[in-house]
Amino acid sequence: MQEKEIALEQNQSFTGHRGMLIIGLIIAMLFAALDGTIVNTAMPTIVGDLGGLSLMTWLATAYMLTSTTVVPIAGKLADLIGRRTVYVTGLIIFMAGSALCGLSQNMTELIIYRGIQGIGGGVMMPMAMIIIGDLFSGKDRAKWQGVFGGLYGLSSVVGPQVGGWIVDSLNWRWVFYINLPVGILAVVFISMGLGKHVNKGPVKFDVAGIVTMIVGVVSLLLALSLGGTEFDWLSWQIIGLFVLAVIFITAFIIVELRADEPILPMGLFKNRTFTVINGIGFFMAVGMFGAMLFVPLFMQGVVGVNATQSGTIMTPMMITMIVASIIGGQVVYKVGIKPQLIVGMILMAAGFGLLSTMDLETTQLQATLYMMIMGLGLGFVMPLLTLALQESFPKSELGVVTSSSQFFRSIGGTFGMTILGALMNHKSGNLLNENLVPVLKKLPEQAKALSDMMIGMINDKPQNVFSFLYSNDLKKMVPQPLKDTLYPIMKHAMVDSLYIVFISGLVFVILGAFLTFALPKIKLTVRKKEEKSAA
Repeated sequence: MQEKEIALEQNQSFTGHRGMLIIGLIIAMLFAALDGTIVNTAMPTIVGDLGGLSLMTWLATAYMLTSTTVVPIAGKLADLIGRRTVYVTGLIIFMAGSALCGLSQNMTELIIYRGIQGIGGGVMMPMAMIIIGDLFSGKDRAKWQGVFGGLYGLSSVVGPQVGGWIVDSLNWRWVFYINLPVGILAVVFISMGLGKHVNKGPVKFDVAGIVTMIVGVVSLLLALSLGGTEFDWLSWQIIGLFVLAVIFITAFIIVELRADEPILPMGLFKNRTFTVINGIGFFMAVGMFGAMLFVPLFMQGVVGVNATQSGTIMTPMMITMIVASIIGGQVVYKVGIKPQLIVGMILMAAGFGLLSTMDLETTQLQATLYMMIMGLGLGFVMPLLTLALQESFPKSELGVVTSSSQFFRSIGGTFGMTILGALMNHKSGNLLNENLVPVLKKLPEQAKALSDMMIGMINDKPQNVFSFLYSNDLKKMVPQPLKDTLYPIMKHAMVDSLYIVFISGLVFVILGAFLTFALPKIKLTVRKKEEKSAA
């Protein structure tokens, strides 16, 4: 009864401003989600202007490190000091980081400022879903989370086009400056729409938990990001990062067990719904990033489409994801959370199974259809992960449980990119050494420079050799007679390597599908008339 009164009191803080608040949430989510795809499109132009090609990957890594680490902290702070304070602070940090990115004079500055921008992004990521959980319950909550999931997917479709237009029509710096007027608009709407949080007593911050979690998670993410690329997996740097991660994550767990207001209460893991849902999210993210990273590689290297066409092949997948997300939010009230999750994970598994059948004869249409099936599965699953948690916990814990869903998905995505990329490198290295290197060594003396370059790539990072299949600059280096000899070997190696990637992704998705059967039945709440009138 007391929880219901608290829920009503929270809902009353939105009286008369709900429409304004929803508009603010939509603006904030769209501009935060668009930022990533827009920046990726502008990356070649940025590197061309500022130089520092070797540092380019750090633009994404810096943002990923800070945004992922901040998510659970933001969720807890939202419960402690209120949604408006945390959300508006996140928006302001994001805008400040954007302004600094636009003013950057070199790559080092831009990387640092992208990290600052990531702090704001990490605060913003879970907040929209937390507030939707506050505003609505049951059927309405499912519907709106489906809509917001669709909006996130929409940003992936329009982002590259928007980014390309900004770079071509204005200047790459406007990729970041455009966040300022939009962000100010979001701040105004959200500030006016959200009620002021009233503290019931002194607020206790889990400083030790924050410090140990940041060091532990950053060390883990750095090890996963740099292993096999910048450093060998058995190098002292990577081993040291993993050891540091284990030490500080263990310390974090010990601290959380003793803290009065833990960032991530360990007691939550005793709840079967919490553990199973976050496990599903983790495995789903592994699969999702596997598809999004490696299908364009297949399309460019094997099918032979150009970079623009391979980018557009992701569009049908995102469109089906948007449609499924919106429809799923409408029908989940009738079919239930667990059945819809099972259907979604099975569709994802079917999509991965079909991707693993792709070969040298696969057409662009076939690959597009496979991706659309994957998108349907993603759309049915993604909004429900947050919904299931919000329907299983009281409003006083919404911030923590909602942000945990985003956190474990982010970790899963990083893990997926690392593991699947390492599998591809290992398999392609074996195949290229076995089938391509002997041919390269027999090439005539006039082709020795090309032969030495390709063998060096195979010894260093095998999958870089595949760049000869889709990079126009590298293609020009290979005479047509050599293409006829070398390219079929390289294409077969790519197909066989990606088969391992897609089969491995399928295994992770199947593990997630099996987890759905362990999920207890979750009953969607129905808001009563008197609760509606109070809200």
